[in-house]
Amino acid sequence: MGRGMVSERTVFKDDRKLTYLNAEGADKPLISPVPAQVLDDARRYRLQRFRDQMQKADVAALLLYDPINIRYTFDCSNMQVWTAHNPMRYAMILADGPAIMWEFKGCEHLNDGLPGIDELRTSIAWMFMAKGEKAGGNLVKWADEIADLVREHGGGNARIAVDKMDAPGVFALQDRGLSYVEGSEITERARSIKSPAEIELMRWTIRVCEAGMARIYENSHAGVTERELWAHLHFENARSGGDWLETKLLTCGPNTNPWYRECSDRVCQQGEMIAFDTDMVGPYGYCADLSRSWTCGYVPMTDTQKRIYATALDQIDHNLALMQPGMKFAEFNARSWAIPAAHQDYRYSLAVHGVGMADEWPVVPLHVDFDDTAMTGEFEPGMVLCVESLVAEARSESVKLETQVLITQDGYERLDSFPWEQI
Repeated sequence: MGRGMVSERTVFKDDRKLTYLNAEGADKPLISPVPAQVLDDARRYRLQRFRDQMQKADVAALLLYDPINIRYTFDCSNMQVWTAHNPMRYAMILADGPAIMWEFKGCEHLNDGLPGIDELRTSIAWMFMAKGEKAGGNLVKWADEIADLVREHGGGNARIAVDKMDAPGVFALQDRGLSYVEGSEITERARSIKSPAEIELMRWTIRVCEAGMARIYENSHAGVTERELWAHLHFENARSGGDWLETKLLTCGPNTNPWYRECSDRVCQQGEMIAFDTDMVGPYGYCADLSRSWTCGYVPMTDTQKRIYATALDQIDHNLALMQPGMKFAEFNARSWAIPAAHQDYRYSLAVHGVGMADEWPVVPLHVDFDDTAMTGEFEPGMVLCVESLVAEARSESVKLETQVLITQDGYERLDSFPWEQI
């Protein structure tokens, strides 16, 4: 990326341009060009993925409270962050029966026109915040309704998989003769393989994310605060139909090391490294998980910054070259980039992780952290993976880089195009 101020519409790397806003201009949101048929195809595929994994797990029903899993199933979205910690709406897929959405009262209309929903019901909340000391009575009504449906459609199979649930709900289902099955393996494995339609939706989310990244770059001058820079990504995501940011990981200068400090009101100084990780859940509910680092004020890097940045980019390039279908996680680890000793105490905990509507299975630890607790498996066509790098050393700043790739039949394809820095 060139080190002059960017224009209103583009950021530069050599003579190439990355356009970050459409022809309507930088003062307007990005309007998705994705055809409606693509969204319909993604909806059908996702629901069938859950049904296929349910069959493999031999469960009669899959009960979902995680709003991301509900979005994946039906594409219905309602106060997703709020419902992530207030279990007020839920869905259930019956292996030999309907797919049912329980929406909380007054919000039923938000599900109008969604083809995967066979039946819409009003949810029964049994959390203390909603019902106080009367929550127990609602728990009984809720559990009776769920158990009756499983008995009606289960064909004698009483195994019910659940993605996330507080203990009273689990005990209530068990009291009614249902066998609880941990549902996260079902949902994670299903979501890990993307259809072509999903990839098209994800490409658009990444496009919106890169627009936000360009706005961060455009405003990376001395005197701006970390929070002000982070707000540019929120702005672009919100106005273009996105959902939320999972983290607040943008820092500058000494705040970059150690990593994981959240953005603050610290003022960025000329020449300091600005580093961030987007973790952006954008349009269509898909996640764009990208990281970049550059200097504040568009000035050349110092020798130390150049060395740290070059090391981080070496890690990205080395591990990208290993992205192949059929590559087992253990083999990838054995051949992956080995972090130099000077950087080990400041390392990131993983090398690769899955991404879809959020960070997902699988997760492959960094080489020095790969031990007998690491998961088994292999890279498969249709997986979307984030290849990570974080490099720092004693008294240095951190450089954070991350790219998002699709595993194809014969290799990989990078889905993001925002350029690396020239050093």
